[in-house]
Amino acid sequence: MIHPVILCGGSGTRLWPSSRKAYPKQFAPLLGDESLFQMTLARFAAPQFAAPLVVTGEDFRFLATEQAVAAGLSDPRVIVEPEGRDTAAAVLTAALLLAQDDPDAMMLVAPSDHVIADTEAFRAAVDAAATAATDGALVTFGVTPDRPETGYGYLELPDTPDGSGAPVRLKSFREKPDLATAEGFLAAGRYLWNAGLFLFRASDVIAAFEAHAPGLLGPCRDAIATGAQDLGFFRLGAAAYGQAQAISFDFAVMEKAAHVMAVPLSVGWSDLGSWDALWQAAGPDADGVSTSGTVTALECADSYLRSESDGMQVVGFGLKGIVAVATQDAVLIADKDRVQDIKSVVSALRAKKAPQADNYPRYHRPWGWYETLCLDARFQVKRIMVKPGGILSLQSHVHRSEHWIVVAGTAEVTIGDEVKLVTENQGVYIPLGAKHRMANPGKLPMYLIEVQTGSYFGEDDIIRYEDIYNRPERHEV
Repeated sequence: MIHPVILCGGSGTRLWPSSRKAYPKQFAPLLGDESLFQMTLARFAAPQFAAPLVVTGEDFRFLATEQAVAAGLSDPRVIVEPEGRDTAAAVLTAALLLAQDDPDAMMLVAPSDHVIADTEAFRAAVDAAATAATDGALVTFGVTPDRPETGYGYLELPDTPDGSGAPVRLKSFREKPDLATAEGFLAAGRYLWNAGLFLFRASDVIAAFEAHAPGLLGPCRDAIATGAQDLGFFRLGAAAYGQAQAISFDFAVMEKAAHVMAVPLSVGWSDLGSWDALWQAAGPDADGVSTSGTVTALECADSYLRSESDGMQVVGFGLKGIVAVATQDAVLIADKDRVQDIKSVVSALRAKKAPQADNYPRYHRPWGWYETLCLDARFQVKRIMVKPGGILSLQSHVHRSEHWIVVAGTAEVTIGDEVKLVTENQGVYIPLGAKHRMANPGKLPMYLIEVQTGSYFGEDDIIRYEDIYNRPERHEV
């Protein structure tokens, strides 16, 4: 039995504006109706895999759980990092947790935001790697390259792979190359793209950390010892975990370990690390054009056009080598050859303090979501969805009053000591300073329009008195 360990963090900059710090790409439906995270979970829905262990951050714990349940996991096991410390601490913590039940538990570390077209071939490659891992090897997976890619790291093998898919000894890790070096790698035939996938026994990788990164063991063990179960999550101890060095698993362990094997993959893999990669994954037509959403492309070539709003019609006319992406609150128009540098766009927006740099127009919460429809100096209009059984915190505001109008479903509304049902086409008024709460007692999602009036509308103007989700007294609706 193989235990998938799915790393579910990320900064959300490379696919801006669809992916942002508040809503990184693994949670976005970039290729169809399912998110990349849900596609990853589906990849491990096979007899050789145990239930996945998901490692994610504080901000994404509810979203990860919600999407996992929607993907068919009835009781997902979610580990919450108090802060991101790169991949080494996450891998070690997962290994230590699995080793508590079985020191030799076989664990497959996988990113949550990659695409693998041939799932069966991938599972066969994992099975082939298991023999080497059972013998104590740390196994990594490399993708057979089809172009001189400068955006990936590489794995160097001693010889050209024989095509069998069997594990082979890894000679070295190579950093992201320049174009000339990447062309040399492709011509040599013995270099693979580093896919960031790893298979090993928990005991073997813990021993590798003891040998090559012993400073991580204390903080990670202490974070588990001081951690606590919180609702459906296991929350690592913040003080201890914060002492762990922020370093990648490759740098900390894999590049130093002696017994490392590599398995070549030819499975239609992409890390979707740029809009160019998404253009390729979406399948360009004969003119090299890929589209998504409400898009019209006329006389275009070698371009990617995307609309994420039903009310936003994106029209491309006479474009060549262009990426155009429209969301509810931002539009990106970029030279397709420059999309590897989108991080610089996000940096420029942050320098201007533009909210679109990191915030997403729809804010996901454990009870549902909300989005701002209109914001002015003295009022704000929101659309709110509360899922069945969802309950917002009992709260009050210092600077604003609110009007709620239910447009679908039924809301259970608390204002002071009064509790009443508000049905479709009905509304209520929440005076400034009043303790209030809304909940959805029904079996269908409940939607309402909220009109706020006052002098300040920040999410920190919330005093929380009760909350079933154990969130802080201030911030977050």
